[in-house]
Amino acid sequence: MKKLFLYITLSFSLFAFAQNEQLAQYYYDKGDFEKAKISYEQLLNSAPSNTQYFLRTVDCYQQLQQFDTAQKVIQERYNRYKQGVFLVELGYNFQLQKNEAKAKNYYEQAIEKIKTNPNDVYGVGNSFEKKVLLEYALKAYQTAMQIQPNYNFNFQIGMLYGQLGKTDQMIDLLLTESYNNQQNSNLIQTQLSRFMNGETDNTAFKDAMRKALILRTQKDQDVFWNHYLSWFYVQQKEFGKAFIQEKAIYKREPESLMSIVNLSQFALNEDDTDTAAEILNFILLNTKDLDLLIQTNARLMEIKIAKAQEKDYPAIQTELQQLLATYEINPFTLSLQIIQAHFLSFNLKKTNEGKEIIKKALELNLNDYQRADAKMELGDILLLEEKFNQALIYYSQIQLDLKNDVMSHEASLKAAKTSYYKADFEWALKQFKELKSANTQLIANDALEYFLLINDNTAADSTQTALKQFAKGDFLIYQNKKSEAIAQFQSILKNFKGQEIEAVTMLRLGKIYESQKDFTSALSQYQQIIDNHSDGIYVDEALFFSAEIYNDELKDTEKAKPLYEKVIFNHQDSIYFVDARKKYRELRGDKNL
Repeated sequence: MKKLFLYITLSFSLFAFAQNEQLAQYYYDKGDFEKAKISYEQLLNSAPSNTQYFLRTVDCYQQLQQFDTAQKVIQERYNRYKQGVFLVELGYNFQLQKNEAKAKNYYEQAIEKIKTNPNDVYGVGNSFEKKVLLEYALKAYQTAMQIQPNYNFNFQIGMLYGQLGKTDQMIDLLLTESYNNQQNSNLIQTQLSRFMNGETDNTAFKDAMRKALILRTQKDQDVFWNHYLSWFYVQQKEFGKAFIQEKAIYKREPESLMSIVNLSQFALNEDDTDTAAEILNFILLNTKDLDLLIQTNARLMEIKIAKAQEKDYPAIQTELQQLLATYEINPFTLSLQIIQAHFLSFNLKKTNEGKEIIKKALELNLNDYQRADAKMELGDILLLEEKFNQALIYYSQIQLDLKNDVMSHEASLKAAKTSYYKADFEWALKQFKELKSANTQLIANDALEYFLLINDNTAADSTQTALKQFAKGDFLIYQNKKSEAIAQFQSILKNFKGQEIEAVTMLRLGKIYESQKDFTSALSQYQQIIDNHSDGIYVDEALFFSAEIYNDELKDTEKAKPLYEKVIFNHQDSIYFVDARKKYRELRGDKNL
C-alpha cells in the first residue's frame, strides 16, 4: 500500500508539474510575460538546476525590462557553475540596454573561457547562434578547434558562413566535410538544398555550387564527386545532366544500376518523359535482371502510349504482345498485363478483351498489392463501360483489403468520382470531404477540387441541374470522348451563362483544347476566366495554365512572364505558387539554365 500511495503521489506531482510547464509556455507564447515570469520562477524553484527554466525566466525579466534583476541572477548562476554560456547571457543583457562595450567584454570573456575549457564551446556557440551573434559563434567554434584539433565543428562553421553571406567559403568547407566524413553527406546535402531552394534570390549560390562541384569532379577522379554533381542536377531537375554523371559512375562501377533506375523515376515524376525514356533504354541495354527488364519495359510502354496517336496503336499492340510472349503470363509480368488491358479498353475500345486479361491475371498467385492493382484496373474498365455499381464493388474491396494504405485512398477517390459521375452528389461530397485530409497531396488536392465543385454548385442551384450536365462532361473526358465532351461543356456555357458553373466549365474546355494541341482555343477559355471571373477560385489556374502554354508551347516568354507574376503576387495560397515562382525566376534570368 505504501508503494501504491507513493506511486500515486509521484504520478500526481509529475502531472501537476507538466501542467505548470504548459501554462508557463502558454503565457510566454501569448506575450503575457508577467504571468510567464511567475510561472517560470515557480518551476525553477522546483528544479533549480534546470537551465531551460532559468534561461526562460531571464528572458521574461528582459522582456519586462528588469535588466538589473536579470543581471543579478545570471551572475549568481555563473558564480555557481562557472559556465561560459552565462557570460554570453550577461553580455546579451547589456546589449539589450545598448551598452555595447560591456556586452563585447562579456562576449570576449566567453571566448576566452573556451580556451581554458574547450567543452564550454557547446553552450557558448549555441547561445551565440540563438542570439544571432554569428561572428561570435564562428569565433567560438574556430577557437575550440584550434585548442582541440580532434573537435569537428565544420558543419556549424559552414552553416554560419552561409548565414553571413560567405557563400564560397560555406560551399568549400561543406563539400570538404562531406568528402572527409561521408556519413554526414545526407545532412549536409539537406542544408545545401535549403540554400538552393530558399525564398530569396539564390542564383549566385547555385552557380557557385555548380562551379565548385564541376571543378572537384575535374581535379579528383573519385566517383564521390560524380555522385554529388548528379545529386545537384537532380535538385535543379536537370535530369539529362544528372544522367551524364550517372553513366560516368556506371562505367567505373558497373555493379549496380540502382542510382540510374531511381533517376528514371525522378524524371518520370517531373514529366520529363524524353529523358526518362533515354535512361530506361540505357537500363535495358545494361541489365539481365528479369524483374528490372520487365518493369523498365512497362515504364517505356506507358510513355509510348501516352504520346501515341491513333496511327501508332497497331505497333504498340504488337509490341505489348511480343513482350508478354517473351516474359510470359505470370505474377512478375502483371504490370505489362495491366498496361495491355488498359490500352485495349481505353485506346482501342475493346473492353471485353481488356476485362478478360485482368480476370485471368486475378487467377494467378498474386500478393495483396498486385491483387489490388488488378482490381483497380478492372474497376476502371467497368467504370468506362458505365457499369458504376460493379466498379464500386472492386474499389470497395481494395479499401477493405488495404485499409489506411495509399492504394486504399486512391480507391476511395475513384469510388467518390464514380458516385459523382452517376450524379450521386450527396454521397460523393461526403467521400471527397474525408479525402481532403489524405496524406497523399495529389489525392487531397483532387478531392478538394471536387468537393468545392459540388459544394459551390449545389449552393448556387439546389436542383443541381447544371452540375449533372457538368458531371456528364467529366465522364466523357474519362471515356476519352473529347469531341463529345467539348460539345457537352459548350452546351453548359450556352444554357447556364453567368451562373456559378461557368468558370470551371471554361477551365475544363481549356484543358481539353490543350490536350488536342489547340492552344489558341485553350488560351481563349482561360482569358475569359481571367477577364470575367477574376474574383473566383479558378483564376489562379487560368493564369498558370496560360503562362505554361506561352512558355512551353508557344515559346513566347514575354507573355508568360506577367502571367506567372500575377500568380506569385496575387495568389500566394495557390497550389501553383511554387512552380509559378520557379518559372518566373527562370524567365527573369535568375537561373543559369
